[in-house]
Amino acid sequence: MRSSLSGWLIAWRSGSRPPPSYGVNSHASGRNSPRELLVIKPSSLGDVVHTLPAVALLKRHFPAARLRWLVNPEWEPLLEGNPHVDEVIVFPRAEFRRFGAVTRFLPWARRFGQEHESDLVLDFQGLLRSGLLARFARRTGSGRIVGLSDAREGAGFFYDQQADVRAQAHAVDRYLALVHSLGIPISRPLEWPLPKGSAVPGLDPGFILLHPFSRGNDKSLSIGDVVSICHELAPLQVVIAGRAQTDVPTLANTIGLLNRTSLSQLIWLIRQARFVVSVDSGPMHIAAAITHQLLSIHTWSDPRKVGPYNPRAWVWKSGALQPMSAYLPGGHPAPPSSEDARLTLAQTIAKLVTNDGQG
Repeated sequence: MRSSLSGWLIAWRSGSRPPPSYGVNSHASGRNSPRELLVIKPSSLGDVVHTLPAVALLKRHFPAARLRWLVNPEWEPLLEGNPHVDEVIVFPRAEFRRFGAVTRFLPWARRFGQEHESDLVLDFQGLLRSGLLARFARRTGSGRIVGLSDAREGAGFFYDQQADVRAQAHAVDRYLALVHSLGIPISRPLEWPLPKGSAVPGLDPGFILLHPFSRGNDKSLSIGDVVSICHELAPLQVVIAGRAQTDVPTLANTIGLLNRTSLSQLIWLIRQARFVVSVDSGPMHIAAAITHQLLSIHTWSDPRKVGPYNPRAWVWKSGALQPMSAYLPGGHPAPPSSEDARLTLAQTIAKLVTNDGQG
């Protein structure tokens, strides 16, 4: 794909002209304000959630602009009812996985660009495919593409401007940096406009939600861990949800919903739960956006970069329980007390839940 495009890329770069700059001085209805905004962030679940605050700030700075978001179909429910997104465009990723994907993708990308020509394109994905899409959608002569400084696969070649991001920064802060590079102030608290979700029939609020499995390598709990956690939490009701290729034994205090809920229903479960226990995963990041009554379990992943972006949430890492604030800038994880060091993961969770998330 790269070799077939090399001549076209060189020709485009050599004939490009400096595009206009959009930032603080082009706020609202100013004459330099963009009319069409395009956000390219098709995946993954957690990354789409992490992009929500940046997009909210972008739309608030340019309220008169029409903002579109390109997203994979499986994550489209995350944007349902989002007041900052005027149009959701579904990226048909499945069509570009099979043999001959490049020959199908390029014509689609050209049509996409013609139909969604934009004054300002923000590539939050940072890959070759998203860079190409940004280039096709950039308004000829006046459009601008902004991306991240650590974009991969040569995506940065298409950018007019790059936001400088630190390698160790949390994903949310990386995406905020892209918006900040436009001169847009980062005001807090951040907005996380997630939908209410769809109710799961027969469940009353107040259960403990356990999300024990992840697609990431070596991030999931073992079946033994799941059983131990449920035993320690008894007689509290535990709802086990998410996706898995294995079965979990049914216990007296558990309701098994593995592979039985939609993304919208999972959001509802998180909203209704008394407390959420999750491995490092996309659903954990949804929970962090909704509630601080959350424990995120990290095996090898770094909470500084991918932990719950909620200082009041909890993190279990290397046998120690810490508030997420310890992993945010200025924080320092402390060694566990001698008492806590003797507790198993299941006992730690039971103690945390019993104390209503107070540690």
